[in-house]
Amino acid sequence: MKRRLVLKQFTAASVLAMAGWMPSVWAADTIKVGILHSLSGTMAISETSLKDVALMAIEEINAQGGVLGKKLEPVVVDPASNWPLFAEKARQLLTQDKVAAVFGCWTSVSRKSVLPVFKELNGLLFYPVQYEGEELEKNVFYTGAAPNQQAIPAVEYLMSEDGGGAKRFVLLGTDYVYPRTTNKILRAFLHSKGVKDEDIQEVYTPFGHSDYQTIVADIKRFSTGGRTAVVSTINGDSNVPFYKELGNAGLKATDVPVVAFSVGEEELRGVDTKPLVGHLAAWNYFESIKNPANAKFIEKWKAYAKAKNLPNANTVVTNDPMEATYIGIHMWKQAVEKAGTTDVDPVINAMAGQTFDAPDGFKIEMDKTNHHLHKPVYIGEIKADGQFNIVWKSKGPIRAQPWSPYIPGNEGKQNL
Repeated sequence: MKRRLVLKQFTAASVLAMAGWMPSVWAADTIKVGILHSLSGTMAISETSLKDVALMAIEEINAQGGVLGKKLEPVVVDPASNWPLFAEKARQLLTQDKVAAVFGCWTSVSRKSVLPVFKELNGLLFYPVQYEGEELEKNVFYTGAAPNQQAIPAVEYLMSEDGGGAKRFVLLGTDYVYPRTTNKILRAFLHSKGVKDEDIQEVYTPFGHSDYQTIVADIKRFSTGGRTAVVSTINGDSNVPFYKELGNAGLKATDVPVVAFSVGEEELRGVDTKPLVGHLAAWNYFESIKNPANAKFIEKWKAYAKAKNLPNANTVVTNDPMEATYIGIHMWKQAVEKAGTTDVDPVINAMAGQTFDAPDGFKIEMDKTNHHLHKPVYIGEIKADGQFNIVWKSKGPIRAQPWSPYIPGNEGKQNL
């Protein structure tokens, strides 16, 4: 009799399994999450640390008991700075690995590549980098900055007396959607401030570009027409030769200040920073911010790097996209626990209004309607040690405007 009962239970379980449904008692004992970052190619200089900090956050969550009583199991893939490969790897994560959420991408072209996959399969992507802002998707949470949380405050600072009173601007970027759209927004913003087109120079280079000698010489010539600043949306390892050429040309921050949106502490580890002292970066976080939450974040990261024997473990740094990655993973955990499930739609609903005591010094909130974080803005000057001296900051977190009000046709959209 006992044997027949066991056989009946086994048969029922088999039928349920073949039907694609299993009661929770038989469910997997881990929750898989995807990490989708370039670990090779031109973007590896920036993205590798995001993979590592994601693994640190997952390890931290697991040490605290996991999520819904289960451990998180990271699935790491390398799309190798190859934009179509991002889409293939995203599909693999969602259909083969069955991950509950994906943390990844850096460039907007990689995000645009994976977006149709996440929409088709109703997946969930947490995107941790500043971007052009012209997007609002159900399946994406944007933990990096929109233009009104980085680019526009940076240009306002450059135009101010404290920022040097710039009258002419070089908009220099890598040739893809984020720099071109951001510069379209910045050009319209500059027009609203009375800056004419003849006082704006716009230049683009391919991914992986390494010869900036002619471009830097042109910047020097352009700057003879009046107080000039460079707004850099160069991405990836091209930043190394660009900053090296600035040094070679003797172009100092007192002559033509450069403010960068994609250069932080990690990128500066590969550059002789002494000639770059005084040049600027605008972010929502810097390692040099002084507060208890940041001190704890830095301590955890340095201990993790040593424990895992990461490259250059003794000199690792934190930066803005790392903080955004860390916030996103913890907010997703909170939303899953609030929803009581990893199913995408309930988690999306539970994400609205989530808060987190962030290393940037504020209780950061996920907007209740537009899938963007409210974020503070900081502008920092490069120091000789590769860190940043903060020269300006917002009074507190700023709500993202996913569409720029400076572009005709966007009126009212920013209030979503």
